[in-house]
Parts: sequence; C-alpha cells; structure tokens
Amino acid sequence: MSTVTIAIAICALLTLAYVFDLTASKTKIPSVILLLLLGWLVARVPMERPDLSFMLPILGTMGLILIVLEGSLELQINRSKIPLVKKSSLAALLPMLILPLGAAYLATLFGYPSLKNNMVNFVPLFIISSAIAIPTAQSLNPYNREFVIYESSLSDIFGVMLFNFIALNEVIDGSASIEFVKQTFVMLAISLVATLALAWLISSIKHHVKFVPIVLATVMIYLVSKHYHLPSLLFILLFGLFLGNVSLFKNKPKFNFLHPEVLGEEVHRLKDIVAEVAFLVRSLFFLFFGFLLDTNELLNTDTILLAILITSAIFGSRALVLKLFKMPKMPLMTIAPRGLITILLFLSIPPEQSIALVNKPLITQVIILTALVMMFGVMFNKTPVEEPEPNNEKVA
Repeated sequence: MSTVTIAIAICALLTLAYVFDLTASKTKIPSVILLLLLGWLVARVPMERPDLSFMLPILGTMGLILIVLEGSLELQINRSKIPLVKKSSLAALLPMLILPLGAAYLATLFGYPSLKNNMVNFVPLFIISSAIAIPTAQSLNPYNREFVIYESSLSDIFGVMLFNFIALNEVIDGSASIEFVKQTFVMLAISLVATLALAWLISSIKHHVKFVPIVLATVMIYLVSKHYHLPSLLFILLFGLFLGNVSLFKNKPKFNFLHPEVLGEEVHRLKDIVAEVAFLVRSLFFLFFGFLLDTNELLNTDTILLAILITSAIFGSRALVLKLFKMPKMPLMTIAPRGLITILLFLSIPPEQSIALVNKPLITQVIILTALVMMFGVMFNKTPVEEPEPNNEKVA
C-alpha cells in the first residue's frame, strides 16, 4: 500500500470520526464505539497490515494529557463546588481501593498467591477512562457533566498513583507510604512553579506561534515527572484548573505579573486548540485500537465470564456509591467506561509481576462491555436528570 493511499485513508477515517462526534448527541451512541468498530472493519479489508502496535502507548499518553487538560479547563471553581468535588473525589477513590483489593484476594484463592502482584494487575481494570467518559458527558446537564469530568480525571490520577505505588515498591510498608506522600508534595510544588511559569509565558509571548511550545512544555513536564514516578497527571489537572479560573485572580495584586486580562483572552484560544488536538489524538488512538483488535480475543470464552463478573462489580459498586451520595443513578451509573488508561497501565505491568488471569482478551472484553453499557444507558435513559441546587448542600 502506497504512502499516498495510507494518507488518504487516514484523512477519510478522521473525517468519519468527526461525523461520529457531531452526531453523538443525536444518536446517543458514544463516538468511541463507532471508532472501535470502524477500526475493526478496516482491519478486515484484504490488504497488507502495517504494525501499528507501537503507536498505542504514544497516542495513549498524548491523549490522556490532552483530554484531562481539556476537561479541567472547563471546570469552574467556587465555594459552591466544594460538595461536588468531595463527592466526585470519593466516587473515584472508594471503588479504586475496594474493588482491586477484593479481586486480588479472590485471585489468591484460585492459585495466584501474591496479593501484591494481583493488585498490580487488577488496578487498571477499575479506573474510569476520562478519554471516553468526558466526551460522553457533554450531553449531560452542567452539574452532572462536571461530576463526570472531576470523577473520571481524578480516577485516572488516583489509579496511576495507586498502580505506581504498588508496582514500584517491593514491600508495602510505612516507609513506602511516607515516600509516596513525599512524592505527592514534590509534584504539588512542581505543579505550582510550572503552572505559574507557563501562565506567564502564555500572557507574555508576543510571537504568532505560542501555544504549540506551551503544549509541548506541558507534555515534557508530564513525561519527566512520570519518569521519576511522580503523580504527573496531578500537574495536568491543576494547570487546567488554574487557567480555566484565571478570572479569580484579576483583582489580586500578587498575580499582576500574569496580566490576568490578557491571560484570560489567550486561555480561550488555548481551549480551542487543545480541544482540536485532543479530538485528533483520541480518534487516532481508538481507530488504531479497533484496527488491532483480534476477533478471537474479543470472543475468548476462557475470559468472558470473568469479564462479565468484573463489569457487574464495576456498575454494581457504582450504583451503591451514587446512592450513598444521593446522586441520580441514571444515566450517571452507566458512565464508567474503561479504555485508554486501562490499556496504558496494562502495557506497563512489569513482566515479573504479570499474572495469566489478567490478559489482553480480558482487558479487551471489559473495555467493550463497559462501553456498551454506557452506550445503552445513555441511549435508553428516559429519566430527566435534574441539577441539584448547590445552596441546599452544606459547604465545609
């Protein structure tokens, strides 16, 4: 297949991806489902198949950064949001701690004695994919959309932190916990300095090209922090929140060096660019993932029962969490997809810690099942979702 043919095919597929994105609010079918299906169908066309597996980690990392940044840029911070942040934080954290531990313990009863290794393998399966959840949430009312953005972004952050904490420490003890806390504070300090520096650059650079260097610097800070096993997604979330709420600093003399009026105008341009690039990277990732889907893995009968059990645990626990926080079950209960971050962490499991029980067919099936549940939940939800009044909740 010639280079020109490949280029034409990619352009045509991305154009279809854009159509899927435009029609998602009408069809109620998440674009990710259609992208996976489209990639799978393209792979069925008789042709020489290029090896694209090396692209998944690259696109996945870029997509994760851009999608969390895109979502956090849209979030508004004020005292009335505190109850929402508390709910979304706990909704992201509780299943993250309980479900992998429960699954890991059950695995010890079936011939996998290392609770630590079992946890490393199961954690990726219990992380909400912000790459899928955030675009799907665009059809919800503002309150529920913010809940999904906070919850899925924090789920990614908590999930990566928990995965690294377990995978990188041979022994989980007090010393490991102290080191983990230290790393978190180091990342917070880096985030503060980097955020202020990048914000100053955005408001100060006069060159007609300014946002590409800013995005590249953001990615570089993320990757360097990740290399040193710091919770680097925390920086992306805080950077986006700061820029998205720059209007809060207009009357603060200590922030005058950032030129808040100019910065606010530039942030609007940055939002547009991040949204465009995030769409492109996200679409390519799921097209390639669909292209690389093995039908035999998708229909693997050895793992399908476990995949169904894990999917049931995901949505069952989600229903309990939403009930605990007095949140409307539908359609929020069904918006808990697995995807990009699950794949990235699964590929990051050290070979010596991997277990045969958690394999590529299982990962693939859980991703597809959770996406289908989300699709049908959004499509067939007939209950209007009312936005709670923030004033009815106590602000701590």
